[in-house]
Amino acid sequence: MRFVAPQEHEAEERAWAVVSAAYAEREPVAWPRRHWQPLVAAAVVAAVVAAALSQPGRSVVHSFRKAVGIETAEPVLFSLPTRGELLVNSRSGLWLVRPDGSKRRLGRYRDATFSPHGLFVAATRANQLVALDPKAHVRWELARPAPRFPAWTGTRMDTRIAYLSRGRLRIVAGDGTGDRLVGPAALIPPTWLPGRKLVYFDGHRWMVYNVTSGSARRTTPPREAATIRRRAGQSEVVTGGRVVFRGTGIFDSVALSPDGRWLLVSWPTANQWVFIRPQPRKIVGVSRITQQFGRDARVEDWCCAAP
Repeated sequence: MRFVAPQEHEAEERAWAVVSAAYAEREPVAWPRRHWQPLVAAAVVAAVVAAALSQPGRSVVHSFRKAVGIETAEPVLFSLPTRGELLVNSRSGLWLVRPDGSKRRLGRYRDATFSPHGLFVAATRANQLVALDPKAHVRWELARPAPRFPAWTGTRMDTRIAYLSRGRLRIVAGDGTGDRLVGPAALIPPTWLPGRKLVYFDGHRWMVYNVTSGSARRTTPPREAATIRRRAGQSEVVTGGRVVFRGTGIFDSVALSPDGRWLLVSWPTANQWVFIRPQPRKIVGVSRITQQFGRDARVEDWCCAAP
């Protein structure tokens, strides 16, 4: 027979109330990434305090922790579910992840993207745009104030990198030459379209820039392959107008595989990544992302494997 301490039931009820209240405060809104961390921390602190008060409280915390995340997730990233390589950025640095799960740290950078065929990486530092190879060797550097969000497109023989710098959109050749100003732009990542055109937001409207003619005109917002929607304490991944995955807490990024068959969702609330194949449906979870890549790990790009 299990020993029942005096007022154990009341203690359990109080602990659950504390945890539930803290958890309910995480009402999802479209805030910058820096705002979700204090809310998650508040919930965790409340849970720890409840656990310290009573044995029933510790049981409640255990149940709360198990309710978030994929229960059958792998303990580490053993491999990717399809071809391609990942660029993962965190407070510990920028990582290149191979299909077999092996990884190489490329250094400390702010933003990063693959070249069109995965042969090189464009990344930003405080006042530099940098191109490097998969072994972390820097090929060239371009000094620019506060560069952000590089986007690389083109063929093997002719490529272009679009990036932002202090409220301006700029374009430079893939070899670091011919840097030129396009015009004013808000701090929103630019997007390349087929036919060497570039979509960006100038602070008032969406624009499409023709690299060949140098002209720009108003356009509609670019359609994303997948988006994240947050409401009522949950996050959802939506593609084609359909919810393909839903979970408790915060999803902070989603990436599409090179073959277009898989989605990779970053789930910091659960400290997990979730690989989702909508058709035929399959879900693969990976745990302990912070322990493998560092705090605030996010997927910057998922690209074709280099030959």
